[in-house]
Amino acid sequence: MTVSHPAERTRNGRGWFERLAETASNVTSSVPFACFCLALVAAFIAVHVAHLPLSWQLLVGDVMTAVNLLLLALLKNSERRAEHAVQRKLDSIAAALLEQHEGKGRKAHDDLRKAIGMEEQL
Repeated sequence: MTVSHPAERTRNGRGWFERLAETASNVTSSVPFACFCLALVAAFIAVHVAHLPLSWQLLVGDVMTAVNLLLLALLKNSERRAEHAVQRKLDSIAAALLEQHEGKGRKAHDDLRKAIGMEEQL
């Protein structure tokens, strides 16, 4: 089974996972999410300092692990899409420069125009 690049999986815009990953990227860079993480770490410390039962310690640890794994998957997706957009732009710039140097057609120039703003489309 071949797994394609996230930016190449959908033909007409972004799929549901790409939209979710983009939203997650925006949410995780916000102040409320940073406060949530601090509260989660504080709860972890409080549960251990208060010597609450093991079940509470496991619950807090499991929540932290789940948040961590979810963020890893969603943020990696956003990173890969941005990386793909940058690579497409660099390829288009190189092709346009080569075309200009060789005095050939404008196909690479048109591709470069399409690549501008690509990260918003992916």
